[in-house]
Amino acid sequence: MSGGQAAVEALRAEGTRHVFGLIGSATMEMFDALYDVDDVTFIGVHDERTGTHMADGYAR
Repeated sequence: MSGGQAAVEALRAEGTRHVFGLIGSATMEMFDALYDVDDVTFIGVHDERTGTHMADGYAR
């Protein structure tokens, strides 16, 4: 199991259904693991600040 797969499994164990993020070389392993699961949806953003506001608004 890779680090990305472990992170995704931890998110799934907590009931996470949506992940907001910015794809980059440092996070690619996690996004590869997210691609392999059907119950967590990735929502890509263009800027870290945008992702923060989107996730906050979604959680409310």
